[in-house]
Amino acid sequence: MLSSRTIEIVKSTVPVLGEHGTAITKRFYTIMFENHPELLNIFNHANQSQHRQPTALANVVYAAAANIDKLETLLPVVKQIAHKHRALNVKPEHYPIVGKHLLMAIKDVLGDASTDEILAAWGEAYSVIANVFIQVEDDMYKEAEQQQGGWSDYRPFMVMRKVQETEFITSFYLQPQDNGPIPTFAPGQYITVRVKPEGSVNTHHRHYSLSLAPCGDLYRITVKREGCGDNHPGGIVSCYLHDAVHVGDTLELTPPAGDFILNQDKNNPVVLISGGVGLTPMVSMLHTLAEQEPARDTIYIHATKNRQQHALRNEVDKLAEEHAHLHVLTCYEEGTVGTDCDHEGYINADWLSSVLSTDQLTEADFYFCGPVPFMKSIHAQLQQLGVTAERIHYEFFGPSGTLA
Repeated sequence: MLSSRTIEIVKSTVPVLGEHGTAITKRFYTIMFENHPELLNIFNHANQSQHRQPTALANVVYAAAANIDKLETLLPVVKQIAHKHRALNVKPEHYPIVGKHLLMAIKDVLGDASTDEILAAWGEAYSVIANVFIQVEDDMYKEAEQQQGGWSDYRPFMVMRKVQETEFITSFYLQPQDNGPIPTFAPGQYITVRVKPEGSVNTHHRHYSLSLAPCGDLYRITVKREGCGDNHPGGIVSCYLHDAVHVGDTLELTPPAGDFILNQDKNNPVVLISGGVGLTPMVSMLHTLAEQEPARDTIYIHATKNRQQHALRNEVDKLAEEHAHLHVLTCYEEGTVGTDCDHEGYINADWLSSVLSTDQLTEADFYFCGPVPFMKSIHAQLQQLGVTAERIHYEFFGPSGTLA
């Protein structure tokens, strides 16, 4: 429990964090990596260079300060972050390092305004918050290891098939090298791949959504090749997978994780919406709905540039042909309605209201994933159409952000 004085001091810093939060977290990562370069083997370099990670951390710190007297309200956010920490093998011994450098960054950025009393209060508050994360993650580590087919740390998987879906998107079918069982997963979850490309100083991790329904003996990930020019950090892993990983090679994985999952305890309609490679968790959900929930009305809407860049289209169309409760619609920036797609241009509220029934708009759960601008647009349109917040579910690829 935090003292009332500590709570008072931390809450008083909320306006300062709102103004200087990202500067503090950028400074935090700089000095932490200078003093502990081994942590570069865990953190995503692309998210650092694009400032997504510092911004995400600043949002978390701000929320923690604003809710320091009712931390239980942050538990959903804690669990979402904890899933990623577990997938990256973040351990309890890392938390004191983070706390030390966070306080150093606050001192560096705020200068004399960060009094000893403020730093002491934040140190106490951080200790409480860190312990919450450690306990939640400890439970997740135990569950990942003790479940049927589970494991701890990293496990080598062999690439059994490598299928080029489009010019820039490739699927990898993975089975454990030891031929042992693997755990099931919830549709929407991801696995984490650890690689060390030739010439790279550090290992690199990426989360990739599983793009099939649980099938017992293999995992599939469907990966978009990101920009590879000048060793762009955003493309290190995806380019390595596309160019250097072949059938028979092995990849190191951590067990499935993530809380963006299809709720199978309900029987209301489902609307899945994806943009680009954001289709991967949606296709997993669609397979599950096809195989396990034949009475559940489902519409899947996918948007991409054109037919040539539409990955897994034949697979999805086949599911719709075989299961009458599944309805698939496509939106292309470049396409002919009736021949290539069902809608030309971007998804908009008018078109959505024309293809969704009143029951779907008022009762369905909506799941969507894709590039951040796409998700912001979809989120705004669903709000415009009156879809309530509790029926809206989405996943960020990378650090969590905001759709406001």
